[in-house]
Amino acid sequence: MLLRGPCRYTDLLAGLPGIATNLLAARLRELEAAGITVREREPPPVATMLIRLTPRGEELRAVVHAIGRWGAALLKDAAPTDAFRSHWIAMPIELHLIDRAPKRKPIAIEVDTGGPPIIVETVNGSVRARPGTCDAPDAVVSGRPQVVVAALTGRLTLAEARRHGLRVKGSLKALERVRPLDVGRRAVVGHVGRDSGARSSRASRS
Repeated sequence: MLLRGPCRYTDLLAGLPGIATNLLAARLRELEAAGITVREREPPPVATMLIRLTPRGEELRAVVHAIGRWGAALLKDAAPTDAFRSHWIAMPIELHLIDRAPKRKPIAIEVDTGGPPIIVETVNGSVRARPGTCDAPDAVVSGRPQVVVAALTGRLTLAEARRHGLRVKGSLKALERVRPLDVGRRAVVGHVGRDSGARSSRASRS
């Protein structure tokens, strides 16, 4: 979260489900002692303490992105009971999506995975993702997190994703502009199918 910008303590607590407040406080003290973060009191109208990365902390961006790329494929193995926050998908989106028409008018796509929406935007030839809303998005994509991420990152075709519950309103061209080439679909489709079949089988036995 701190890679996206300064955060309040309550923002970090809400974004890390299950962490005890005393454990988070201890970890933040350790990060500050190591020179990775710093606390600064913002003047009015914010008038609160914000935690931000130091230049030393910013050097971890490439490391975190590398871990994000490595771990993105594991999303397909997430259990339905696993904790999820919608802003967690911002990193895989920024790591995998590309603007294939950077000279054209910027676009915005609203992504809804059941929590606060994420806005995917083309900015100066790159793709950025942020929590928030958009007055007139070019497209709105909604569905289960695993399906949404697989569709946006090219691990499912849009047709395959729709069969697994993906809903798209607006411009399909906007989606195709930022999606990479479809890759690794077979494993994802197989897993989603097995997951759905397993739930159906359990339901029939109960």
